[in-house]
Amino acid sequence: MEQEVKVTMHSHEPAEKAEEQQNQENISDQLRELGDVISETFDCFRESDSYEWILENTEKTRQYIKKNPARSMLVSLGAGFLFGLFMKRGR
Repeated sequence: MEQEVKVTMHSHEPAEKAEEQQNQENISDQLRELGDVISETFDCFRESDSYEWILENTEKTRQYIKKNPARSMLVSLGAGFLFGLFMKRGR
Protein backbone atom coordinates (compact mmCIF):
# COMPACT_ATOMS: atom_id res chain seq x y z
CA MET A 1 0.00 0.00 0.00
CA GLU A 2 2.00 2.81 -1.27
CA GLN A 3 0.63 6.26 -1.53
CA GLU A 4 1.95 9.22 -3.32
CA VAL A 5 2.06 12.30 -1.27
CA LYS A 6 2.47 15.61 -3.03
CA VAL A 7 5.10 17.72 -1.40
CA THR A 8 5.26 21.43 -2.04
CA MET A 9 8.57 23.07 -1.26
CA HIS A 10 8.25 26.65 -0.13
CA SER A 11 11.20 28.90 -0.35
CA HIS A 12 11.57 31.53 2.35
CA GLU A 13 13.46 33.89 0.08
CA PRO A 14 10.60 36.35 -0.44
CA ALA A 15 10.08 36.66 3.31
CA GLU A 16 13.82 37.04 3.89
CA LYS A 17 14.02 39.65 1.16
CA ALA A 18 11.07 41.50 2.64
CA GLU A 19 12.71 41.44 6.08
CA GLU A 20 15.99 42.61 4.60
CA GLN A 21 14.27 45.46 2.78
CA GLN A 22 12.44 46.46 5.96
CA ASN A 23 15.72 46.40 7.91
CA GLN A 24 17.32 48.61 5.27
CA GLU A 25 14.41 51.04 5.50
CA ASN A 26 14.72 51.09 9.30
CA ILE A 27 18.43 51.78 9.03
CA SER A 28 17.77 54.53 6.49
CA ASP A 29 15.22 56.12 8.81
CA GLN A 30 17.62 55.88 11.75
CA LEU A 31 20.44 57.43 9.73
CA ARG A 32 18.19 60.23 8.56
CA GLU A 33 17.10 60.90 12.15
CA LEU A 34 20.70 60.82 13.36
CA GLY A 35 21.69 63.26 10.62
CA ASP A 36 18.91 65.62 11.68
CA VAL A 37 20.02 65.48 15.32
CA ILE A 38 23.65 66.15 14.39
CA SER A 39 22.64 69.02 12.13
CA GLU A 40 20.51 70.64 14.83
CA THR A 41 23.27 70.21 17.41
CA PHE A 42 25.86 71.78 15.12
CA ASP A 43 23.55 74.68 14.32
CA CYS A 44 23.08 75.34 18.04
CA PHE A 45 26.85 75.16 18.55
CA ARG A 46 27.50 77.64 15.73
CA GLU A 47 25.18 80.12 17.41
CA SER A 48 26.96 79.79 20.77
CA ASP A 49 29.67 82.02 22.20
CA SER A 50 32.04 79.05 22.32
CA TYR A 51 32.07 78.84 18.53
CA GLU A 52 33.07 82.49 18.21
CA TRP A 53 35.75 82.02 20.89
CA ILE A 54 37.17 79.03 18.98
CA LEU A 55 37.26 80.98 15.71
CA GLU A 56 39.05 83.93 17.35
CA ASN A 57 41.63 81.75 19.05
CA THR A 58 42.21 79.73 15.90
CA GLU A 59 43.15 82.90 14.06
CA LYS A 60 45.40 84.03 16.94
CA THR A 61 47.14 80.64 16.86
CA ARG A 62 47.72 80.87 13.11
CA GLN A 63 49.26 84.32 13.48
CA TYR A 64 51.52 83.13 16.34
CA ILE A 65 52.73 80.16 14.29
CA LYS A 66 53.50 82.41 11.31
CA LYS A 67 55.50 84.78 13.52
CA ASN A 68 57.30 82.06 15.54
CA PRO A 69 57.61 78.88 13.44
CA ALA A 70 60.64 77.39 15.25
CA ARG A 71 59.20 77.93 18.72
CA SER A 72 55.84 76.53 17.59
CA MET A 73 57.55 73.42 16.23
CA LEU A 74 59.45 72.85 19.48
CA VAL A 75 56.33 73.35 21.58
CA SER A 76 54.36 70.88 19.47
CA LEU A 77 57.18 68.30 19.61
CA GLY A 78 57.39 68.66 23.39
CA ALA A 79 53.64 68.36 23.80
CA GLY A 80 53.58 65.27 21.57
CA PHE A 81 56.43 63.71 23.57
CA LEU A 82 54.64 64.30 26.87
CA PHE A 83 51.38 63.03 25.48
CA GLY A 84 53.18 59.89 24.28
CA LEU A 85 54.67 59.33 27.74
CA PHE A 86 51.27 59.64 29.39
CA MET A 87 49.68 57.27 26.90
CA LYS A 88 52.47 54.73 27.42
CA ARG A 89 52.00 54.82 31.20
CA GLY A 90 48.27 54.28 30.83
CA ARG A 91 48.76 50.84 29.26
